[in-house]
Amino acid sequence: MAMYKPGRIVLSILIAAMLVYLFLPLVSIFISKNPVLLLEKLNTPLSIQALWLSVRTTFVSLLLIALFGTPLAYWLAKNEFRGKKWLEVALQMPIVAPPAVAGVGLLLVFGKKGLLGDMLSVWGIGIPFTSIAVVLAQLFMSAPFFVAAARQAFAAVDDQLIAVSRTLGVSRWKTFFRVTVPLALPGLLSGIALSWARALGEFGATMMFAGNLPGKTQTLPLAIFTAMESDADVAVAISALLLTVSFLLLMLVGLVDSRMRGVLSVREKGDV
Repeated sequence: MAMYKPGRIVLSILIAAMLVYLFLPLVSIFISKNPVLLLEKLNTPLSIQALWLSVRTTFVSLLLIALFGTPLAYWLAKNEFRGKKWLEVALQMPIVAPPAVAGVGLLLVFGKKGLLGDMLSVWGIGIPFTSIAVVLAQLFMSAPFFVAAARQAFAAVDDQLIAVSRTLGVSRWKTFFRVTVPLALPGLLSGIALSWARALGEFGATMMFAGNLPGKTQTLPLAIFTAMESDADVAVAISALLLTVSFLLLMLVGLVDSRMRGVLSVREKGDV
């Protein structure tokens, strides 16, 4: 009969307690209500409006993150300069900063009397409490996840492969899209997934900067907040939807990442 050491028992209890604590609140969302009821509650104007607004705004946010974040991540990965460490730390600040602080900061920049808002108001452009403000809040809070993942992915690309491509007469842009991007693709996809999940769940900065206007700035997390005051079942249904989408997204990225690494491993063996 196997004898269990006290240390191993204590370790098992600690691990089990941590797993239960992390997963129980998430699992409870799915088991606390009848699945049929949750589906019915999703078919409400509040849920549908918030869902489509979240889909539209996060899609735009991801496009902007990829467009502006990819050059920044590549520049950070392939260049050394004074103050680089400070810049990298500063770029992580939106991740650790309280969302309410981010909302205040965005208002100070784009508000009517803000650094840029004052100038924009002269042209009749008002950003706070619009869908544009939703996008900017999501962009601010989620872009660092993509930049960090993309920077690591670009840094892992062997510079010798890029140099060989250049010596063969391939232009810098073609080398980037045909060599660098395919090799860094798993990391880029992971960054996109993390940013999308963060943008979908963004609450505090959106509330401060865009408000909670149904059909205009009320995203899924804000709809949960509103539904908790009137119909808790709708809040649970939207929560289940957000969790399901996030889980499926992360699973898909994990599969793509494994697939891409397998393909690259085969290529490297073939080169050898």
